[in-house]
Amino acid sequence: MKVFAIGTANGQFSPEASAKYMPAEVPATLQLYLDGKMEQFWFRTDRPGVVFLMEAETLDQAKDAIRALPLASAGLLTFEYLPVGPLAPLGLLLQGR
Repeated sequence: MKVFAIGTANGQFSPEASAKYMPAEVPATLQLYLDGKMEQFWFRTDRPGVVFLMEAETLDQAKDAIRALPLASAGLLTFEYLPVGPLAPLGLLLQGR
């Protein structure tokens, strides 16, 4: 299943916190990518935060992977999870070919 993990920085996120956690956050994020658990990642442009496109067997599996990241485990990023799938109504276009 695909899951968007939408992270928002909270008020505790600061330049000092970034300096403390980013040296571990970047390799941990890249490891999720190399393990096939994270397909894509972006910085948010509307507010400080990130968006990750996850690949997981379950929603809980995706949540566990994100919770293990240093910024999330330190409580500096909070996440909303959005499971997504194929656009099923497109199948209507194939009926009656």
